[in-house]
Amino acid sequence: MPTATYHFPAGFLWGAATAAHQVEGSNNNNTWSDWENQPGRIKNGDKAGLAADWWGGRWKEDFDRAAAAGQNAHRLSIEWSRIQPTPTHWAEDVLDYYRQIVRGLVERGLTPLLTLHHFSDPLWLAEKGGWENQEAPGLFAAFTRKVVEALKEYVTYWIPVNEPNTYVTEAYLEGLFPPGKKDLGAAFTVQANLLRGHAAAYQAIHSLQKEARVGSCINYRSFQPRRPWLPLDRLMARFTAAAFNDACINTLLKGRLSYLGKRTRLPEAAKTQDFVGVNYYTRDLVAFSLSYANFFSQRSFPPGAPLSQTGFLAHVPQGMLEALDWARRFNLPILITENGVDDSQDRLRPRYLVEHLHQVWRAVNSNWPVKGYFHWTLVDNFEWERGWTQRFGLWGLDLPTQKRIRRPSVDLYAAICKENGIASSAVEKYAPESLPALFPE
Repeated sequence: MPTATYHFPAGFLWGAATAAHQVEGSNNNNTWSDWENQPGRIKNGDKAGLAADWWGGRWKEDFDRAAAAGQNAHRLSIEWSRIQPTPTHWAEDVLDYYRQIVRGLVERGLTPLLTLHHFSDPLWLAEKGGWENQEAPGLFAAFTRKVVEALKEYVTYWIPVNEPNTYVTEAYLEGLFPPGKKDLGAAFTVQANLLRGHAAAYQAIHSLQKEARVGSCINYRSFQPRRPWLPLDRLMARFTAAAFNDACINTLLKGRLSYLGKRTRLPEAAKTQDFVGVNYYTRDLVAFSLSYANFFSQRSFPPGAPLSQTGFLAHVPQGMLEALDWARRFNLPILITENGVDDSQDRLRPRYLVEHLHQVWRAVNSNWPVKGYFHWTLVDNFEWERGWTQRFGLWGLDLPTQKRIRRPSVDLYAAICKENGIASSAVEKYAPESLPALFPE
């Protein structure tokens, strides 16, 4: 076997990603806490509950583990409903606690990448119509200013809105996220307002912190025609990619939103990012269908691709290179802000990790401006409408005891972070099935 290492550039960011509602626990004033109490909304009737008990202080031990494993960065989010529990009240003690958390990252040598909105909204905002309300971007900008003033001593990397494309799809087309609508008109309105919110936050952050780096975070899903020879399959693959992948990112490039057959100008959103955040998980094959309910398309995973434990994702690492190529249109630094797989047994994750990172190395080796990688996720967390049925953590979580369970991927990722590269010895030890692909004879 060849002995070699795929090295990454000096200063490359290695971390994991988390989100407030998924790990903090004890959130009871946001749209997801309300959603969890509605029958049939969450698989098995699960609730976030204590989650990973970060609000109870267990972020300290998890950050210790991340630092000990060679990680030098961490992506986290904060909970709007904690900081602004009512329209007229700011919880200064909560801001103090978030300041303690991000200071804890810096003290451990971890660069914070902070997300301001990760799928959850305060109940009071929902009562005003949520992001359908034209006032929402301004309210979000005020929240942003309050947070930046409190945390700018420790945070310079900011993401205003996580995956606006996923939020709109799941909450206003599929009906799986609160408010559970299936309304094309509302989806367009919310997409536009989220991008206005991003733009307003971008301006607010830069007005308060000149050195800030503010970026988007788009969930890129690789859509390919199931039958490339069939024009209708090619058409539906392009339509699906345009709606899900391209609508947000093109608006941030050109200031014009084109989504689900509707258009509007958003000049304030153009060029409001200093880096591009890319979340990549999987690839879908798209075929034409006569079903209007599925937007005249049907999706499936590539034949033969290994599937995650719950069948939620397919392991298609080539899509990572495709996603990074897609992000290059901005000529801006690129961060991989999420990438991971549900796997409580840690059987697929080692292979998934090294083969996706090899695609990242290919991009870096071609001088593409990829500056960091954040694995989803550090410790098992509450996976939205799928509840606790999926385990994405490098570390496992035993809910009743809050005990962390060390999975082999902890040590694999630690070897990569500490080496700043993928060594053949680490692949041989933790993901031997990937050796022929990464280190051919």
